[in-house]
Amino acid sequence: MLVTRAISHRTSPGAAQQGRPSGAHSGATTVAPPALRVLSVVPANGATGVSPTSPITVTLSSPLAKSSALPTVTPTTAGSWQSSGASLSFTPSSDFAPLADIAVTVPGGPNGVTGANGGQLGTTVVEQFQVAYGSVVRIQQLLSLLDYSPLAWTPDGAPIAPNDTAAQLAAAYNPPRGSYAWRDSGWPAGLRAMWEPGVDDVFTRGLIMSFQADHGLVPNGDIQAALWSSLIGALASDVVNTGGYNYALADKAAPESLTIYHDGVVVLHSLANTGIPESPTPDGTFPVDARLRRQIMRGTNPDGRHYADLVQYIAYFKGNDAVHYMDRSDYGIPQSLGCIELPLVDAAKAWPYLAYGTLVTIVN
Repeated sequence: MLVTRAISHRTSPGAAQQGRPSGAHSGATTVAPPALRVLSVVPANGATGVSPTSPITVTLSSPLAKSSALPTVTPTTAGSWQSSGASLSFTPSSDFAPLADIAVTVPGGPNGVTGANGGQLGTTVVEQFQVAYGSVVRIQQLLSLLDYSPLAWTPDGAPIAPNDTAAQLAAAYNPPRGSYAWRDSGWPAGLRAMWEPGVDDVFTRGLIMSFQADHGLVPNGDIQAALWSSLIGALASDVVNTGGYNYALADKAAPESLTIYHDGVVVLHSLANTGIPESPTPDGTFPVDARLRRQIMRGTNPDGRHYADLVQYIAYFKGNDAVHYMDRSDYGIPQSLGCIELPLVDAAKAWPYLAYGTLVTIVN
């Protein structure tokens, strides 16, 4: 009898099996360094009224590598970064400009900041703050130095060099002492009474608007960062006002009139019409804020009738109220709906003097 034996295919202990590694891995596993994080930026994002000499501090989750990129400050500002542990501090070498929006950018990604342990900041972080307001006193001084004011200003000591930007920026917050004097003697008492050093009032706003109009800024009288930079730049470049100073005085006492002064001298005295009792011309002082050579004025009369009148040589000073030419049979009495109406010849002569920022005072 033939007997067949079954053969068991077993693997001997310790023998290698086909398709399997012959031994275990002996190397250590590589662990990626933790990502770098921005813990804080001081001044804080959105802060306003920040000191012009304030350092900027960026605190990270770990110290930076020596070869790491650094944060940047915009607008570009002279200064230096110093590191201490996981904190970086930027100290400007001169004051920040008044009302400037300062952006602090901490770059992320492969070319961004890198920690000493190799960790990277995944996403760029940008935070922004605004510098303090600056001094109205210095704005008035600068406008006087640039011949926009009817008052001349003289410093008590040596003047600041016009092109010394650092000193000019410092003076924006700590203005030097000095004294004012009216350039001309012929200004009316009402205008003289309006002048008040250090106050952002209608007198100063008129000066600002005149400067803004000449330097490509919106002539709204607002004190903004662009105003400061333009004032300091104009002083450094010796770009001064050559148009003198103008002032208009409307008198509602009969016969009604408009008088215009230029550099303290009366250059026009004209009969004028002001508003009827139902729509009076407002009393007070207002700067010219818009000018048009001609326009169709449209509106509704107190009796409900609509009008569309061609007027010329228009200088708006408050809302829809303006000095302009209006065709009337006579002048010197209340006839308008709040405007100051002039004969054609006088309106044409008045218009160049009614520039942006020119103060128009209405009395009686």
